[in-house]
Amino acid sequence: MDIFDNVSKRLIDDLRKEIKPGSKLSIAAAYFSIYAFQALKDELSKIDELRFIFTSRAFIQEQEKKELREFYIPRLNRERSLYGDEFEVRLKNELTQRAVARECAEWIRNKVAFRSNVSDGKIPGFISVGDVSYYPVEGFRLSGLGEERGDNLAVFITQFDAPQSTA
Repeated sequence: MDIFDNVSKRLIDDLRKEIKPGSKLSIAAAYFSIYAFQALKDELSKIDELRFIFTSRAFIQEQEKKELREFYIPRLNRERSLYGDEFEVRLKNELTQRAVARECAEWIRNKVAFRSNVSDGKIPGFISVGDVSYYPVEGFRLSGLGEERGDNLAVFITQFDAPQSTA
C-alpha cells in the first residue's frame, strides 16, 4: 500500500508503471479531460479497454420542470471539463486542443465505454488497473493525476493491491 500526495509522489508516475499493454482499466471520477489522456497517451493506446463512470449526473437528459430551475447551477462546467479545466490553461494556450481532441476521440471510439451515474447515490472516485486500485480520485484530469497543481491543499490517494485468490 502506497500513498500519493501528487507533489513528491505523483499518481501519474505510478500509473505509467502499472498500465501495461493489454491492461483493462476501470475509472470512476467526476471529470474526464483530454489532457489527462494526452499525458498518458503512450500507455493508454496499448490497453484493451477502459470503463469510465462519471460519478456525477453528467451527459444525461434532465427531467426537471423549468419552474424548479430558478436557482439551478448548470452542469455545463462539469461537461466543459472535457477540454480542460482552469488548471490546464497552459495546455490550452499551446493551441493543440483540436489535435489532442481528435486523437482522444479516436481512442475513445476504439477502447472506451462511458457511463453516467443516474442514481441519487454517490459513487466514490477510483482508478483500477490490473490488480491495483487507487482511491480516492477526484477526476481524470491533470490536477487529479498530479501533473498540474489543483485547488486542493492536500491530496492523499492510497494505492491498494487486490487480494490474491487462493483458488
